[in-house]
Amino acid sequence: MSVAFRRESDEEHKEPKFELPLPPGPNMVTARGLVLIETKVAELEASIAAGGEEEALEGLKRELRYWNTRRTTAQIAPAPEEGVAGIGSRVRIRMAGKERVIDLVGHDEADPAADRLSFQAPLAKALIGAEEGEKVDFAGKPQAIEIVEIETIPD
Repeated sequence: MSVAFRRESDEEHKEPKFELPLPPGPNMVTARGLVLIETKVAELEASIAAGGEEEALEGLKRELRYWNTRRTTAQIAPAPEEGVAGIGSRVRIRMAGKERVIDLVGHDEADPAADRLSFQAPLAKALIGAEEGEKVDFAGKPQAIEIVEIETIPD
């Protein structure tokens, strides 16, 4: 039989599905972040148990592997010192004459649109370790940010 008439497997034409990439570095989380991860795992397990189309289930299983890895590698960040910015801090800053309130959180609970920044974000890195009243450098500009107030993120 000619190769031209050979039926090819449907699998030959599918794009390979890779695992979801894990962020580099330690998986530091707040207590709230760990609860969010555990909630996500429970939701995915329930969706998989409910069944459905095989392709959709494969996607859910891949996502579950990601979240299970995030859960097992999660380390709750130690509480920062009083008046010092760290993971779990809410920091009020003044930058370019405007005030902004930023929560410093773990990667998985970050939401930049809601001013919840991962501790690995450039602005968060500039703030971590800073104290109230201090001015810190950012984006190559000396003393670009003034730390107005630091408190613990409320539960």
